[in-house]
Amino acid sequence: MHQVRGVIAIVLSVACVWATTVDAAELAAPDLAIEQAIDQYIQARLTERQVQPAPIADDCTLVRRTTLDLQGRIPTIAEAQTYVQSNEPDKRLKLVERLLASADFAYQFRNQLDTLLMGGQKGNHNEFREYLLKSVRQNRHWDQMFRDMLIGNEDDPEVKAATTFVRVRARELDELTNETSTVFFGVNVSCAKCHDHPLVDDWKQDHYFGLASFFQRTYVTKKNNLAEKFSGEVKFKTTKGVDKVAKMMFLTGTTVDEPVVEVSADERKKQDEDVKKQMQDDKAGPAPKPPFSPREKLVEVALQPGNDQFFARAIVNRVWAMYLGRGLVHPLDQMHSGNPASHPELLDWLSRDLIQHQFDLQRLVRGIVLSQAYARTSEWSESTEPPAPDLFAVALVRPLSPRQYSMSLRLASSNPEAYKPEVGGEEWQKRRDELERNSEGFANQFELPGENFQVGVDEALLFSNNAQFVDDYARDSQDRLVGAIKQQTDRTTQITTAYWAALTRAPSTDEIAACNQYLEKRTEPVAGLRQMVWALLTSPELRFNH
Repeated sequence: MHQVRGVIAIVLSVACVWATTVDAAELAAPDLAIEQAIDQYIQARLTERQVQPAPIADDCTLVRRTTLDLQGRIPTIAEAQTYVQSNEPDKRLKLVERLLASADFAYQFRNQLDTLLMGGQKGNHNEFREYLLKSVRQNRHWDQMFRDMLIGNEDDPEVKAATTFVRVRARELDELTNETSTVFFGVNVSCAKCHDHPLVDDWKQDHYFGLASFFQRTYVTKKNNLAEKFSGEVKFKTTKGVDKVAKMMFLTGTTVDEPVVEVSADERKKQDEDVKKQMQDDKAGPAPKPPFSPREKLVEVALQPGNDQFFARAIVNRVWAMYLGRGLVHPLDQMHSGNPASHPELLDWLSRDLIQHQFDLQRLVRGIVLSQAYARTSEWSESTEPPAPDLFAVALVRPLSPRQYSMSLRLASSNPEAYKPEVGGEEWQKRRDELERNSEGFANQFELPGENFQVGVDEALLFSNNAQFVDDYARDSQDRLVGAIKQQTDRTTQITTAYWAALTRAPSTDEIAACNQYLEKRTEPVAGLRQMVWALLTSPELRFNH
């Protein structure tokens, strides 16, 4: 029989190395709207630096940018022109509310979270993607999703899928430790494995191995279920050559003392045999659950008041980067005292707000995209050099994700009449699901963009030589853009329709003249229209969110 000789003790062993940098009393009022707080803090720094920000983007740019960010696709002609032609003073607010409430948002935010959580992981993770989709539709809050992903429930198929995050990394302790830390806490602790971090005083070997200790007992059964061993510890050698047993420790220095349990040699042997059988026999019964779970303790400690600042700041910073192009702390996995936020008060305010509203990410997204900082033009028309990107004085141009790009290409190349007057409703959810599935194959051929992304040779050659692109997207058929505009008798109308479909704007006078000149030289009118559409679909203007 197990006999507990102690209790779980959670002790703050050292001061938090990267806690709130601003006294709470100095922050703006908590009842401010998120967008108001954002603009207040961004403007304060612009004023301090004597920088005049870029103006708000025009309607065509705003409806395109917001639709790409909240829907994962460009707007249809009908959607874009309805917004541009509206004279309602609150039309931008109504646009954001409509996009957030639509079926598309769940797909797009699911895709963004999937990239955050599984980017770079190979294999089929459809069950995990379905878990994310349902979670977004239910507005499942981030702290609950964190629990699902790190702890899960093997008896609940829906929640079990969430543990894919841990399961695909469980065979590599270093990978599981560091990717959990970077994704959920914004801290890359890998450099503290072999020695205390050489450049950052915050991270010691104790932090790295302390975090690894929460995962040391995690394993995957032969049935591909996630389980934990009854015992196990992490040992390491310090830079001074001292052998040491790591204590379970969170990044703040908070430690966990495991209950002391007396186990006989025979009991320990049986436990080890049970684990071995789970790992080797796909006919073994359910894995036995130990009375103590290090992963459960990690979740508990990470969400404690004070410790939750790491958890809140990391996701605030990543969501901010999704929509503004870079983090308030940049790079995103370097949140430490040597790399302060560009706007520390804003990061503190947003983190506090997120905690106070139970980690509601959709509320955070709404506030960000309603801010003036989000809505600025990306064009810097002044004669001076553009302001530093961390001022957020001018919008940053962002490459589309592979899924955004693939779906936008399919939508842009389709007959506009197929999406009139406006997408939405239950019927649209089915079509969006079909659009998502049909775009997946082509999306897999695009590079997942990172920082300083540039279109590569492979992508350029893909558009020139790929039969699917030329024969499908630019083909002459009734369901495609080329087939639709060839029925129009006026050439300017043809050009204008193509521009609205692909670029969400009307062509300029010079562009109309250039297209007219090109089409007049073509002896085969339809071939000329196909080339014009191909040029628009492969243009940088469609490739980027600007």
